[in-house]
Amino acid sequence: MTFDDVLRGRRLVAILRGVPVERALELARAVWASGAGVVEVPVQTAEAFACLRALAGAAPAGELVGAGTVRSPAQVEQARAAGAGFTVAPGLDIDVLRASHDAGLPHLPGVATATEVHHALNAGCTWLKAFPAGALGPRWIAEMRGPFPQARFVATGGVDASNARDYFAAGAGALGVGGAVAREGGLAALLEVLPSD
Repeated sequence: MTFDDVLRGRRLVAILRGVPVERALELARAVWASGAGVVEVPVQTAEAFACLRALAGAAPAGELVGAGTVRSPAQVEQARAAGAGFTVAPGLDIDVLRASHDAGLPHLPGVATATEVHHALNAGCTWLKAFPAGALGPRWIAEMRGPFPQARFVATGGVDASNARDYFAAGAGALGVGGAVAREGGLAALLEVLPSD
C-alpha cells in the first residue's frame, strides 16, 4: 500500500490534535461518512495513543487512521501497535520513513524546501506534506510543481475553508487541517469547498 491508496478520492486529512476521544470519534465518523478524507491523530502523548487506538478500533472497513507527528522509529512501532494505517511526520527523516515502510505503513514526510522534496522523492515518497503551508503559501506549491511535477502535496498548517481553494488552485492534491476541523462547524465548512473530482 502507498499514499496513493490512502488518499485515493480523498482531499482532506483531518488532524485531530489534542481532541478528547468522544469528540474525536464524532469528528472521525463525520469525515468517514463524507467519503472526502482520512483521519490523523498526532501521537505526542499517552492520551493521543489511546485516542488513536479508539479511532482505529471504531473505523469502518477500508478506513485508515493515521499517526501524526511521528519523529522516531520507536514511535512508528508504537503507532503500528495502536492500529495506525499510515504515518505522518513534520519533517523528512529517512529513518522514520524506512521504519514506516518496513512496518507496512505508508508514510507522509514533511517538506519545506526543494532539497527536502528532492530527497523525499528519491526515497520513494510521491505524496509530501507541505508544512507549514501557512508560512510557505500557495505559490510555494505551484513553484515546486515545476521542477518536481511528480510530487503530490498535502498542504498542512494554517489551512482552513477561507484559503483552501487557493491551495488547490496552486496544485495541492489534498489539505491537512487541524484546528479548523475541530472548531464547531469547521468540518462542514471545509467539506463545502473541497473539489468534487
